[in-house]
Amino acid sequence: MTIDAHVRALEAHVEQLIESAPESEKGAFSQEMEGFKKLYNFLVDPSRTRTVKWDNIQPPPEELVRPHASLPSCSEEERNALLDKLVVLKLNGGLGTSMGCTGPKSVIEVHSGYTFLDLTVRQIVHLNDTYGCNVPLVLMNSFNTHDDTEQVLSKYKNSNIKIYCFNQHRYPRIWKDSKLPCPTSFDSPKDNWVPPGHGDVFSAFHQSPVFKDLLSQGKEYMFLSNVDNLGATVDLDILKHIADSKAEYLMEVTDKTRADVKGGTLILYEGAIRLLEIAQVPDDHVEEFKSIKKFKIFNTNNLWVNMAAIDRLEKANAMDDMDVIINNKELKGRPIVQLERAAGAAIQYFKNAHGINVPRSRFLPVKGTSDLFIVQSDLYKLRHGSLVRNPQRPFESVPLVKLGETFKKVNQYMSRFKGIPDVLELDHLTISGDVTIGKGVSLRGTVIIVANHGSRIDIPDGAILENKVVSGNLRILDH
Repeated sequence: MTIDAHVRALEAHVEQLIESAPESEKGAFSQEMEGFKKLYNFLVDPSRTRTVKWDNIQPPPEELVRPHASLPSCSEEERNALLDKLVVLKLNGGLGTSMGCTGPKSVIEVHSGYTFLDLTVRQIVHLNDTYGCNVPLVLMNSFNTHDDTEQVLSKYKNSNIKIYCFNQHRYPRIWKDSKLPCPTSFDSPKDNWVPPGHGDVFSAFHQSPVFKDLLSQGKEYMFLSNVDNLGATVDLDILKHIADSKAEYLMEVTDKTRADVKGGTLILYEGAIRLLEIAQVPDDHVEEFKSIKKFKIFNTNNLWVNMAAIDRLEKANAMDDMDVIINNKELKGRPIVQLERAAGAAIQYFKNAHGINVPRSRFLPVKGTSDLFIVQSDLYKLRHGSLVRNPQRPFESVPLVKLGETFKKVNQYMSRFKGIPDVLELDHLTISGDVTIGKGVSLRGTVIIVANHGSRIDIPDGAILENKVVSGNLRILDH
């Protein structure tokens, strides 16, 4: 089929979807489908996708990535006025399914009985109480998380915080062979639809009544981050910098380690700052992209954005050609694609946009149980909803932890640890197979515990393992 034929077929299918919507939903859904059609054009028209010419890529010059330590401190006189112009936005569209949980990921307990959302609320309440300011929390939900999130928000109604919600868009998944949308009607099953990535935040937020309300309150700056990044707290020095520098967009980056080689990086491309993602890298340059020597930083997805600039760009449809990620998946055993955008890719549209190289402590995501193990350990203490590094750890780095498939789901993970071990002197931990860990265990240096198929290893209470490999069978039985 030609590009025009695909577009005509899509138009007919989308018209059918709109006709099936309830009258009260037709207007908003029609606007939503207009956004979907813009992304669809990238799928059927390869010329819309900007290929990266590798030889034109350069690491960003120093003036485009400022060290966090070089930023002037925010004074007491400036602080309150700036905080009253701030909005904290958390990306809350993801489910906890990858960790074996139902419902929004933000309601998983991560530390001392508190969920991601609890910790976020505690941080902002502390900020408002301490400085007498009015920083609101905005949650960008998806159709997957909206209802459950609304239910849990009632627990915060007596807290010193105003919480707003809006939904990101709901776009059809697409059959790979026919390039037609999977849903056949407005109320087709949830698995026919997808939230189109966190790059959707700019248009979805701008189209919501919440955006206009906050602008009318005099809000000027948005601090955006993933709800599962426990290091993404309000930083007064960065807030001062976005105001003083007149930058419309700041991206927090941090130094790459071996664990971050796939993370997107800032580059200078044909004279402009851009985010380069691994999916855009030609196959023969992937190893070079992963190199810590050439590309030394990666995007944390902690972003500071001027709200008036979002308003200007959205009204002008200036971000319509933002890079689209074509994500290949399966639905009922049949290949599909879903179209997504990343918020970091928007950096090229904003004036005076640049990076801030922040300490690693501002990037503490929990993507799986290996990360959960780290944040629940004695490496961190809780202070007003923020995780603070334990000063007793003798090293700057965080241990590299790899828990195997038998620890993948939260309930499996919890059943295999009687207590989280002392890891203050741990460098590297790998656990694989049928392994349980007792109470009061201490792990130091490099520890590898592997129970091969058919074997089981029980690490007893109070055990101290330092630079040890444990394999085979080790069972502790009650006498």
